[in-house]
Amino acid sequence: MNLTQLDRLAPKELYPGCRGQFVHAQNVTVAHWSFWPDTPLPLHSHPHEQVVNVVRGTFELTVDGETQRLGPGSVVVVPGGTPHSGKAITETYIIDVFYPVREDYR
Repeated sequence: MNLTQLDRLAPKELYPGCRGQFVHAQNVTVAHWSFWPDTPLPLHSHPHEQVVNVVRGTFELTVDGETQRLGPGSVVVVPGGTPHSGKAITETYIIDVFYPVREDYR
């Protein structure tokens, strides 16, 4: 069994106001994100398929030009290569699943 305790993983601040903790399996990366209120996520894309799961808070996500306001229980699939951006409206906790593994997050 490969057990990871999130409270023992040092968070990485990839963007100002956004910290992530990353768990890597053979084929996927699971990212646990904490956003401060009013934190923007710049427009970007990557080849990885991404499943966004909002656990807590309110987050405005724009995928390929379409914007939705997400709250707890919202799940969005972002196809690989699709431009997307966002903004935390409140303090927000999001769990993302990336396929394949995000080597750049190791």
